[in-house]
Amino acid sequence: MADSDFRAQIKGFSLTTAEILYRLPDHPALLQSYVWQDYDLHPRFPKLLAFLEYWKKNLEGKLFKVTVAHRGLIQPAELKMLAADYRLN
Repeated sequence: MADSDFRAQIKGFSLTTAEILYRLPDHPALLQSYVWQDYDLHPRFPKLLAFLEYWKKNLEGKLFKVTVAHRGLIQPAELKMLAADYRLN
């Protein structure tokens, strides 16, 4: 059986990483960094948005900034045409 991450990539999911900066509840002048990573659908990112909604409802650290990066891992192969054909015996 195929790996679940591979199946997600076939369905159009791409590896998504978000750096979440949030304010510490006891010291709001200080920022803390949290890195979230999962397979998500570009450009709407439903899993990331669901996580951020959960964060706002259940965690005390107020969100300051979210930076998102994503990369589709399955892409068409790059081909180079060669001018010659070499054979080894």
